Amino acid sequence: MELNYGDHRPIYEQIKEKTKEYIINGAMSEHEKLPSVREVAAQLAINPNTIQKAYKELEAEGYIYSQKAKGYFVAPMKKNLQLIKREEALEHLENMVKELKYLGTDEKAINDLVKSIYREGNK
Repeated sequence: MELNYGDHRPIYEQIKEKTKEYIINGAMSEHEKLPSVREVAAQLAINPNTIQKAYKELEAEGYIYSQKAKGYFVAPMKKNLQLIKREEALEHLENMVKELKYLGTDEKAINDLVKSIYREGNK
């Protein structure tokens, strides 16, 4: 794993995103053990707390899970698939909203559309 020290994002976010990429792209399989916090910290020559923070956030997002005294492991894909698809859809929605804004669409029109879609789902 390589870090970009010129990147505006904090180091833990870069580690989190790289690890997430490995999982999503299949470079790491379900239940595969992640390198220990100390191993990654030594490899990257950074504070172990930085790695710990990245792992904790990945765990909170459902990409990995921990086992006491054993370490962190890749969570089953069933759980991840929903998260991945949701992230992709939200990214797509964000891009569409930006395009609508660029095209001069009123914020109220976009909000009304989203609200009407949610109301339809409750009928």
